Amino acid sequence: MEEPEEPEEPEEPEEPEKSEEPMEERPAAEAGAVIVTRALTKRYRGGQLAVDGLDLTVPAGSVFGFLGPNGSGKTTTIRMLMGLIEPTSGSARVLGHPVPRGARAVLPRVGALIEGPALYGFLTGRDNLLRYDAADPTADPRTRRTRVADALERVGLAAAAGRKAKAYSLGMKQRLGLAAALLQPRALLVLDEPTNGLDPQGMREIRSLIRELASDGTTVFLSSHLLDEIEQVCTHVAVMARGRLLTQGPVAELAAGTRGRLVVTTPDTADAARVLKEQGAGDIAVADGDRVDAEPPDRDLAEVSAALVRAGVRVRGFAVERASLEDAFVALTGEGFDVAG
Repeated sequence: MEEPEEPEEPEEPEEPEKSEEPMEERPAAEAGAVIVTRALTKRYRGGQLAVDGLDLTVPAGSVFGFLGPNGSGKTTTIRMLMGLIEPTSGSARVLGHPVPRGARAVLPRVGALIEGPALYGFLTGRDNLLRYDAADPTADPRTRRTRVADALERVGLAAAAGRKAKAYSLGMKQRLGLAAALLQPRALLVLDEPTNGLDPQGMREIRSLIRELASDGTTVFLSSHLLDEIEQVCTHVAVMARGRLLTQGPVAELAAGTRGRLVVTTPDTADAARVLKEQGAGDIAVADGDRVDAEPPDRDLAEVSAALVRAGVRVRGFAVERASLEDAFVALTGEGFDVAG
């Protein structure tokens, strides 16, 4: 396993500029937001348009899921928000400051785990965190070891703190990266695939930690390819595709805006499918056993049920299942989900 290269010295960021528009004069949604982008655009050399006019608003105190298929521009967006790359045009504000210009004021209040943790394999987990903490000019060296011990305990790595990082599994490395982001109290936590490589128990523990952080007032901004995970832990969500924002808002509203599936339970599946088609239902699927599901037709469902009964179909169940976040995602993007965008 190769050791990570020593990072290059970052350029000295400029002093933050005062906002041209006072916060009190901005829309209420922006004034209470932790992240705001307006027409944020990134075009790479060669003409590739990675992010196209992104208008994103992340409410304070939310757990915000950032979703999109492969190549949607999520990682590019996150890197712009963290000041790692500059936008081609548009603007971004994080914690009330413009980025990347205001990075000096923003970054001490932000914990981040982006594209996997950068670790020194020859150092122990504890020593990796001690080095991270020592690089923070705001960190009090007198309480360094206490902070490191607390962070290791919080992510479940206290027992493995003395092992070298190169012996860690992928999930353990992910936990260690998360511990590094939690060394100091953070107003904002930015997580890229926080449960990558974790077993089901580890995933539950990280979800619980995210909820705990949010309840303490930390805004959590995370991307994940596990839509069920996003649905369990996130309060808000944004969906991107091909560099553009398709939708954003509370998770419950996004799922509610997508039509659910009509499910008929009957031993007469072939007849039920025929009647549903006659009634205008779409995308009819007959599952093994006694289940037929379809897109509900644009008509009173009581009439559909009555038509099934008139046709002699023995209806044992008739209901519309609530749409999931995955249903909403597929309806918006027209494709399956892959987070590596």
